Amino acid sequence: MALAQQSLPLLQKQLAQQDDLIAALTGDLPAGAAGNTIQLSSLTLPGNLPLSLPSKLVEQRADIRSASENLHMASAQIGVAVANQLPNLTLSANAGTVGTQLGQLFTPGDNFWSIGAGVTGTIFDAGTLAHRTRAARDTYAQVAAQYRGTVITAFQNVADALHAIESGGDSLKTAAAAEAAAARSLAIARRQQELGQTGALGLLTAEQAEQQSRLAVIQAEANRLADTATLYQAPGGGWWNAQAQEAVTKSGG
Repeated sequence: MALAQQSLPLLQKQLAQQDDLIAALTGDLPAGAAGNTIQLSSLTLPGNLPLSLPSKLVEQRADIRSASENLHMASAQIGVAVANQLPNLTLSANAGTVGTQLGQLFTPGDNFWSIGAGVTGTIFDAGTLAHRTRAARDTYAQVAAQYRGTVITAFQNVADALHAIESGGDSLKTAAAAEAAAARSLAIARRQQELGQTGALGLLTAEQAEQQSRLAVIQAEANRLADTATLYQAPGGGWWNAQAQEAVTKSGG
């Protein structure tokens, strides 16, 4: 009994912290957590939880959308860098006169001199522009690797959530069966004590086993709720809406 009471302060601290967390998630200050009356028994799971989800759903995750936009931006930067390597000439319809004598062809006032200066400038900058293009391609490769990593992480999150849902259901069934067996053992122990066939210690042991099995069921139910919340979160939400839309489409609505 003293050993069980020793764990009570830790449990009370965890309860208070969870109340504070619930208050924060609902938009309240921790001071409002004292009035929290949420009971685990009042929470229910969805009627049907999927054991598989279409991979297209992960496209709606915020991190994948952000990584995709970064990839598009990096690809556009390559096009800009390549375009900057080409000569940038402006030809006007009001072009001036050209030299009619050999000595006038390369004078400062001749239009060909200005055009030639622009082309020469591009040639002299070709090394710098080539490095910029190479840097843009390297940046694209880096962003593409980041995008791939984000997608892989998203699929991992969804797969982990689906596995947790599947194994969580089995754990809950096992815990419920163990609780039922412990309840029967407790009933037998009480009857044996009434008949004088067992002492108080045997009854106490049976009661403790029954309480432990009940705690295991509560923990399995809590894990099941947490895994369900993770399943809603992993694909970025929306799989339940997708199922509803698919049903409407099949029905011709």
